[in-house]
Amino acid sequence: MPNEADHARRVTVARDGPILIEGPVEIVQEDGAIATSDRFIVAVCTCGRSRIYPWCDTSHRRHTPPGAHLREGRDQRPGNDPKGTHDGDHH
Repeated sequence: MPNEADHARRVTVARDGPILIEGPVEIVQEDGAIATSDRFIVAVCTCGRSRIYPWCDTSHRRHTPPGAHLREGRDQRPGNDPKGTHDGDHH
């Protein structure tokens, strides 16, 4: 699929998400295999968790980033009271 010279492709990079590319696109993978899509917008996986790699299947949404359960340096996981004041029976 040759590049069309009449317009530039728009690529949108989202933090913690896929790269969105205006289609159609060809992705040349590490092993030389070529994946093609003629969709209007193509989501390319950047996390490596996708079951349909190189395309994004939103697997990145099911992953909790490291430290997400921490807030202000204290462990906020259920059942852990950082102040030691909650015993589960009295409020």
